[in-house]
Amino acid sequence: MEIKTIPDIVVGRLPIYLRALQRMLEEGRKVTSSQELGERLGISAAQIRKDLSQFGEFGKQGTGYSIDYLSEQISAILKVDRVWDVAVVGAGDIGSAVARYQGLANRGFRITMIFDDDPAKIGTEIGQFIVQDAAEMERLIAEANIVIAMIAVPSSEAQGVADRLVKAGVKAIVNYAPISINVPEGIYVQYIDPVIHLQRMTYYL
Repeated sequence: MEIKTIPDIVVGRLPIYLRALQRMLEEGRKVTSSQELGERLGISAAQIRKDLSQFGEFGKQGTGYSIDYLSEQISAILKVDRVWDVAVVGAGDIGSAVARYQGLANRGFRITMIFDDDPAKIGTEIGQFIVQDAAEMERLIAEANIVIAMIAVPSSEAQGVADRLVKAGVKAIVNYAPISINVPEGIYVQYIDPVIHLQRMTYYL
């Protein structure tokens, strides 16, 4: 049986739909439509229907979508109907902010450890965490079976950190360092560089 390949751009919109649905639930809403979702998100209703149809049928013509049901289904598709443990490498400004951020836990993720190689930072507290020695990174991540990590180190160190994370068994990396990293096939990397987004916006100004 051939496995259907979903375009990455479609997968990228699902978290946006999920966030909007969760906000509707917080508002006490029960039912929505692709039209209403589209108006909230600035995405056409036709695009939303097309995206969702890639995964099955979630609503009925004329009655719309059950917000609770659709939210559950998208959570399951994205595999955030469980909680994923995440390791953070780098206890500087970005790493510290991520470790302190409270908005991850209710969206499927939980920071469980943070590492740095700076002796001045090792052993210090960041929120509820003690910064651990990066020399222990591979062992501790492998022992905890963590498969998701965030890199928040200077660009000169990012590739080396990525190599060590892959050896530790990490399969998905969020990279805050402003550099592209090379990883083996089967390892997924997501880049977060605010400057890229700023430069994209200034094109339109």
